[in-house]
Amino acid sequence: MGPEYVAILALVALFVIGTLLPVNMGALGFVAAWLVGMYALGLDESEIIGGLSGDLVLTIVGVTYLFAIANNNGTVDLIVATAVRAVGGRVALIPWVMFAVTAVLTGVGAVSPAACAIVGPIALGFAGRYGINPLMMGMFVVHGAQGGGFSPISIYGSVTNGVMAEAGLPNSELVIFFSSLVVNLLMATLLFVLLGGRRLMGMRIDPSQENADQEDRADGGSSGGGTTTLTTKPTSRRARTDQVLTLVAFLGVATIALALERNIGFVAITAAVLLTMASPTQNSGAVKQVAWPTVLLVAGVSTYAFVLVEAGSSEFVGRWAAGLGAAAIGALILCYVGGIVSAFASSTALLPVIIPIGLPLIAEGGISAGLFVAALAVSSTIVDVSPFSTNGALMLANRPDSIGERDYYRQILMYAVVVTLAGPLLVWAALVLPGW
Repeated sequence: MGPEYVAILALVALFVIGTLLPVNMGALGFVAAWLVGMYALGLDESEIIGGLSGDLVLTIVGVTYLFAIANNNGTVDLIVATAVRAVGGRVALIPWVMFAVTAVLTGVGAVSPAACAIVGPIALGFAGRYGINPLMMGMFVVHGAQGGGFSPISIYGSVTNGVMAEAGLPNSELVIFFSSLVVNLLMATLLFVLLGGRRLMGMRIDPSQENADQEDRADGGSSGGGTTTLTTKPTSRRARTDQVLTLVAFLGVATIALALERNIGFVAITAAVLLTMASPTQNSGAVKQVAWPTVLLVAGVSTYAFVLVEAGSSEFVGRWAAGLGAAAIGALILCYVGGIVSAFASSTALLPVIIPIGLPLIAEGGISAGLFVAALAVSSTIVDVSPFSTNGALMLANRPDSIGERDYYRQILMYAVVVTLAGPLLVWAALVLPGW
């Protein structure tokens, strides 16, 4: 049995065991990477360890460390209260504001994980505070990031359009961008309807009131017209010195990471260290609140994703799909390859690999190059809701206290399974099958 088969079988076993038993899938990923890497691929241990994504690990550590400090000193409360006033207390608008903000950030050039890292903790703070479904709120952030992620000036867009140009394919920048935006908007709308969005439309928060403590729950009251008004304990709107410093740190992290294109993990952990030095007594325990189980999850799975690529599993399946007689069926299989692999690995790294594999299908004729690439691109990125991808892991790491970690993990995992199984098929059916 070739190494590509061994790696695929190990991936299936890893997924089944991690779902059925209370074992961190990251730990399983390390075990699988070690065994498959050494005994099926002949890699030495240093090569296997080299597959660990230090960038993803550092991002999660830095962001959750910084937001632990912000949560402890009340800065998150301050941001939440300010945003509530900005939307006039309309709870139903809050998820859409978060979707729009992340879409704008990625649309103007922010990498998707950076945008999710900045908006996700704030969005999930809203969810915990005002009874918004955490799964809906977290996935709104991720879908927003993917919705804007293929603009012509974005990272995904630049990579995809560059690969198409190198392959001599026609320019389809707007087709790819709007395909991604529409698909993610539809998914967000479906989530809004199924996960309590209609209930939120009848709720308002009194924007003149604030919460003094993150753990205080809003008390429900009734008012005329069937609208529920949530009121909270009033407190001073003036920010304390430590909160002002934290807000400056947030602004600095966003500016340096997005405008100067520096690694957000390094920037966030630097800001967290500086805030801890400024208030050592208050912030000394924040490091214990870093989402260490999520760090293990991402580290182990990213290491196994490296082994999977080294085994040639994704290219093996992709070339098999491209060699099928029916171009449309081959396109569907490639969409699934992109979705499944990307659920465990980097979408940015996958796009330059999977698009060239599909070139023989375009050459056969009968398939629009722009729409086929759009289908591949969307299929390979909508699965970033997975808890094994950076974006999904960031949502898991910043879960609100209103839901347990294991429960939230299972919710995100089940949603990711549904998206991975149904998403590529629906995208293919809408973009490729009709033969536009």
